[in-house]
Amino acid sequence: MVKKLCKHRWYLFFFALLLSTLKVEGQNNNFVSPEVETARTDGYEKQLENYLRHYLVEEYEERAEKAWNRDYSSPDALKRSVEPNRRRWEEVLSPPKLVKTGTIKRKSYPLREIQAEWLELPLGMLSAEAILAFPDGASEQNKVPIIIVQHGIGSTPESPFSPGPYHEYAKGLLNAGFAVLLPLNLRSIERRNNVERFARLAGTSLPGIELARLQHLLDIVLADSRIEPDKVGMWGVSLGGMATMFWMPLESRIKVGVVSAWFNERRNKMVVQDERYSSFSPREEHAFFTGWLSEFSDYDIVSLIAPRPLMIQHGKKDGIAHWPQVVEEYDKSIVHYQKLKMPERIELNLHEGGHEAIVDEGVRFMTTWLKENDKDQ
Repeated sequence: MVKKLCKHRWYLFFFALLLSTLKVEGQNNNFVSPEVETARTDGYEKQLENYLRHYLVEEYEERAEKAWNRDYSSPDALKRSVEPNRRRWEEVLSPPKLVKTGTIKRKSYPLREIQAEWLELPLGMLSAEAILAFPDGASEQNKVPIIIVQHGIGSTPESPFSPGPYHEYAKGLLNAGFAVLLPLNLRSIERRNNVERFARLAGTSLPGIELARLQHLLDIVLADSRIEPDKVGMWGVSLGGMATMFWMPLESRIKVGVVSAWFNERRNKMVVQDERYSSFSPREEHAFFTGWLSEFSDYDIVSLIAPRPLMIQHGKKDGIAHWPQVVEEYDKSIVHYQKLKMPERIELNLHEGGHEAIVDEGVRFMTTWLKENDKDQ
């Protein structure tokens, strides 16, 4: 009986405490009308947005001028001069140190007439997975270059073998005599948003994790006797284009890049709302990385890729950007190559289409720099 009374007293105590708390909150709310409070909060939010937008956009050029000290006297001099920036870019992505914990598993994975393999490499609690396919005639006596083919956010490793915006460009590369490696990256905005939140809390990023997975795959795939290990290219579409631009500065084994449907005037894209293009909204939280726009516009990232050959593909009907701004950003990017006296190593494939890969141009570029002019790399 005594225990029951005590229990009831505790219930009454907590109930009274809850009522008193609600009463105090109600009294506090009487100090300011909902209209005034909302206007006050709206004003503060606008102050914060304007403050950060000014830092990211208006103050960018002055900040970047102090952050970069490029030496164009030679390709090696440029690489040395941007090494501090490269290290800071690595901090933006913060790829984790993954460790291989088993042997790679391979299984036959036919894609209609294409004989491919599905690879799975254990990396502790993670795995690195990809499709690997070789062109006809590839052998130890007839080694071939390899292209990393990276799908976009709404797609899968199989997509570049399909029609639509990819136009079967993986098949086009095979027909041109390239092996293709198609890594599995996480698809869908919602899934990437979810994982990116955890990644930030852990001091890394999803692109950083996916880079580390790719690097372990390259360690194994480039040891294949059918592949020329010093002839590696990467071609990504949309978010795969992001991966190409993000990873090439940190992975020197990638000698040539093609970026389709990603390259942009980055400050505008990320910060400035404009009816002429789609802006990344809070819905696409996965695309915001700590420190990205501290000193790394797209043309700045290009200087971490130079002097390696790079093609930018952009369609005038692609809603991700206002195409004249893409041209302006490219014009800033080509300066890096012009100052190195290597302007032929960068191209803008500005086409009349939309959010897509232009197969013939990309294959031509890869062929030029990985087969015909490979000694110049």
